[in-house]
Amino acid sequence: MRNYEAMYILRPELGEEEQDAVMQKFADLVTQAGGEVVKLDKWGKRRLAYEVKKLREGIYILMQFRGTAAVAKELDRVLKITDEVIRQLVVRLDDDLPVAEEQEEQKEEVVAAE
Repeated sequence: MRNYEAMYILRPELGEEEQDAVMQKFADLVTQAGGEVVKLDKWGKRRLAYEVKKLREGIYILMQFRGTAAVAKELDRVLKITDEVIRQLVVRLDDDLPVAEEQEEQKEEVVAAE
């Protein structure tokens, strides 16, 4: 399985419960397809660099996951057709770069060594 990262922007008018439901929907999609969600992080509402679909703000969500190319492709497809999502990007991370889980382990090892 390879490491992937998905960044998507939700409509700014969504409430907390709606945001959590959409985030859970995509996390479930990855796990049901045989992948594993490593990190799911809500960055909150931020101003967009340029107007997208007549919106100037959006709610940024970052998800790191492990899976096959088919999992990433299916997630990208569902992100594109979901009305709450105004922009999305799914990228494969280099295998040399550690994902969030491995970064935490490395930090703990460094602190323990000191």
